[in-house]
Amino acid sequence: MRGVRSVMLAAAASLALIAPGLAAPDGMETIGTRYDFDKLKERVEAAIQSNQMLLVGKASASAGAEARGIHIPGDAVFLVFRNDFAVRMLAADPNAGIEAPIPIHVFQRPDGTAAVAWRHPSAIFAAWHNDALNKMSAELDAIFAKIARDAAVAER
Repeated sequence: MRGVRSVMLAAAASLALIAPGLAAPDGMETIGTRYDFDKLKERVEAAIQSNQMLLVGKASASAGAEARGIHIPGDAVFLVFRNDFAVRMLAADPNAGIEAPIPIHVFQRPDGTAAVAWRHPSAIFAAWHNDALNKMSAELDAIFAKIARDAAVAER
């Protein structure tokens, strides 16, 4: 029984290492950083602003859990968009409004550092098969990648 348990635990650990990559949707990108969770959150907020995007909202599973007396690793989602893109999106297809704002995910990794993840806007809007949305989302791809890089790159 003990040997079976060890094999099962080893298999579960291996699956846990593989599963995050398998579960990621198309267009998902993650950048690990040397920053802790709180510092990376600050850097993401600053990068959103410096790239002329708007922080429409934010949510934190870890803050919510902490309010209930439960500690989990840091986890926050920043909802990002800008009105000129919203106007273009809705003109191209009003139903595409369901896709905005676009989330940027900041999470604490087991080693205490944090990572930033986002789904490329072109992957989000591809399902609409709309040339105007494709053009807009290509612009957003560059902006979201720059936000993530600006937040993740070490200060000099």
